[in-house]
Amino acid sequence: MANLNKVFLMGNLTADPELRTTPKGTAVTDIRLAINRYFAGTPENNDRQEETTFVDITLWNRQAEIACTYLKKGQGVFIEGRLQLDSWEDRQSGQKRTKLRVIGENLQLFPRGGGSGDSSAPRQQSGGYQQQGGSNYSAPRSGNPGYPPQSAQGPVDDFGDDDDIPF
Repeated sequence: MANLNKVFLMGNLTADPELRTTPKGTAVTDIRLAINRYFAGTPENNDRQEETTFVDITLWNRQAEIACTYLKKGQGVFIEGRLQLDSWEDRQSGQKRTKLRVIGENLQLFPRGGGSGDSSAPRQQSGGYQQQGGSNYSAPRSGNPGYPPQSAQGPVDDFGDDDDIPF
């Protein structure tokens, strides 16, 4: 039987990320996302209900650096990653503890607040480009005419009009 461990999350940061480094110099940051879910209420009370889930995410290397450079509290982000179960023994009580977290492998930034954005935050566009190390993040495009690099721009459409689509 095949196994799959893949998570896709979209939400808003609950705090500004803080960059740390391991003793060997690897960049790491932990972020927390607030993910809202909206649903209809009970049949008697059909009001719109809201539920918020908080998820802890660990980012490593370049993704951690990007998050600390561009993300701020309240900003939207899309994370692609995998689940990891951490287990340890509590020093005070001696009990075994576990925590399920997401290890972020790709990250895509969105405008702050999901709408008009904050003038101090970089503007983002959908459809990021691939960084070395697998980071898929949308580069800030306003205010930096040389960004993204020429090699990072999307593919050229060589198919002509819609009647020539090869399928």
